Amino acid sequence: MSQNGKTNGPGGSLLAPREERQRLMRLSPRQRVAALFDAEDTAALVRSLPAEDLYVTIQEVGLADTTELVQLASPAQFRTFVDLGGWAKDKLDPHAVLTWLRAARGDEQEDFLRKVHAVDLEVVETLLKEFTVVHDLEENPDVNPQGMTMETPEGRYLVELKVEGVEMSAMRALVNDLIAENPFEAVRLFEAVRWEIPSELEETAFQFRRARLADLGFPTLEDALALFSRVDVPPRPTGPGTPALTASGGHVDYLEAAFRDLSDVERMNAEDELREVANAVLVAELGDPGDLDAVRRVGEWVRDYLSLGLEHLTGGDPAKAPDVLRDTPLRRVFQVGFTLTLQLKYRADRLFKVPFVKLDDVPLVLPEEAAALEALRRKRPRRALRVPGAEAVPFRSLREVAGSEALLARAEGQVAALGALLGGTEDTARTVLARFGVSLDVLGVERLWAAGVSMAVLEERVDVRPVPLGRTVELGQRLFEGTPDAPRLRASAAERAVAALSPAVPEAAREELRRVVNSTLARLLSELGPAWLREGRLDVIASAVLPMESAPVP
Repeated sequence: MSQNGKTNGPGGSLLAPREERQRLMRLSPRQRVAALFDAEDTAALVRSLPAEDLYVTIQEVGLADTTELVQLASPAQFRTFVDLGGWAKDKLDPHAVLTWLRAARGDEQEDFLRKVHAVDLEVVETLLKEFTVVHDLEENPDVNPQGMTMETPEGRYLVELKVEGVEMSAMRALVNDLIAENPFEAVRLFEAVRWEIPSELEETAFQFRRARLADLGFPTLEDALALFSRVDVPPRPTGPGTPALTASGGHVDYLEAAFRDLSDVERMNAEDELREVANAVLVAELGDPGDLDAVRRVGEWVRDYLSLGLEHLTGGDPAKAPDVLRDTPLRRVFQVGFTLTLQLKYRADRLFKVPFVKLDDVPLVLPEEAAALEALRRKRPRRALRVPGAEAVPFRSLREVAGSEALLARAEGQVAALGALLGGTEDTARTVLARFGVSLDVLGVERLWAAGVSMAVLEERVDVRPVPLGRTVELGQRLFEGTPDAPRLRASAAERAVAALSPAVPEAAREELRRVVNSTLARLLSELGPAWLREGRLDVIASAVLPMESAPVP
């Protein structure tokens, strides 16, 4: 019996011992194929394998190089190949189905036809409707199609082939085989092809396929989505020897650590659970079971969440992972890992419910925090990378979760601080922004902060506006010292800015205000300091970093 309690179908032998299947799947795809053909009875071994494992092997090596495996497969295994490889989500791909049929044709015609009949009749009819036109010569004896045609032996039908090349040869051979096998059934088939509605054929075939995928361990969408339910997360174990989240070192794969010390039976059971979780995530993400790229991507994602959940449940001690895995279903471990990230999403969503969190649809946060918020607010929260334009990635460790928590805290402080400096309401903020001559999405939050901090250094009060061109020399004198090769910020610059801005900012946001002032001044030093120390002035080009009067960005 297979993991789902099914055999390989009529004519199929019992599955190979699980240890043998696992040994094969640990080999590289080409080594696996070689091992199959080196077996004492290759056909029996091939037909003993789970169809989904055999499908993965064929896809990894390439169908062109594994047609013999397709031909050795049982009819039930072949039907699974079509279920997995002949569909794109809920749409049948007739060209893909025909490719699998071409691969299945070997020297034994009867064996090939058994595979054809294992495929749902609706799939075969859809194939014929897509690639042929069946003309009834009794209704229209004068029909004269331009392409390749075949007349049935009794002279009732003229079958026009609508494909070319190898696909035309394959369809011609298939039609000939079906007629030769049973002429009476072929007539019924041709009538069905003429009159059946394509959408109804596809929907019926899809329902059959979905039921079989459920037998393979792919749940319904409703059941799959339940995996992403929020659960109560127990406190992280603490005590002597508990690793700190800031500990240095590379990433620890807690799932690998958990499997390492399991017994053979425990490992087999855990692998079954892992497959169930991965299948559920694939369905929930609307991935197709036959898309190996999607399967690999989901597999890595599942591993990340499981490792994150195990890290939390073990208190960061990999040695405890096997015991946690023995006591906690993998489904629950996954939900713990996901919930840890979901809590970040809820916090980010709450921030966006705060009045005056955005202006001109631009959040009042700096670019790094804005990217973090965008990644966290996805349906499946992600971690933003610090590389501009890089795709956000799943969380892999509690240290990464803590890093996003820190970014969230900074974003909350920035919203409160900048909102206060802009007057506390959208109306006052728009009045302030009008001084710059451009919208906030053009100006950018970084340059808005640069203007506010610079004017605070100059005037020791809150006055968010472009720096007057006549005061750029004074600003440079208050900001920079040293030489062009070794520029430094004057110690008084940050002190003046913080002292001027802090009274206007809520107390809870003043720590973040100080951090933003320091980072803003550091950026001004890096980008403007050497030029000012060398030339003694800030030219208009510097407005790309620091907004100046009469130099708005178009």
